[in-house]
Amino acid sequence: MRVRGIRGATTADSNTQEAIVDATAELLTEIVARNDFETDDIAAATFTATVDLNAEFPAMAARVRLGWTDVALMCAQEMQVPNGQARSIRVMILVNTDKQAKELHNVYLKGAVNMRKRDTDNDGRTTN
Repeated sequence: MRVRGIRGATTADSNTQEAIVDATAELLTEIVARNDFETDDIAAATFTATVDLNAEFPAMAARVRLGWTDVALMCAQEMQVPNGQARSIRVMILVNTDKQAKELHNVYLKGAVNMRKRDTDNDGRTTN
């Protein structure tokens, strides 16, 4: 079994606790559904949020909504890149799996679809 990384991103509708948790929970739920893994398979998850999202930690969605209470979670601030996507939440989930990297699906939702088009693999693994 290997540790593999799965990426994902979304945007929050506003800088409120509810909007950040809702957007993050939707993203994590979709990543789990598309990659078919259990909470016990997760080694760790790192979240970033743009500077305009500071009303809540995205990791709260993982803990409260998905029950990832025994998973190592960390939040950080996203780099401020000129013309970057506003209200962006990103995640890198490290999963213990027997799947090959090409079998995993990165997930980009809402406004993040536009910012990550260059991240789409030739075989179409990155999904909207």
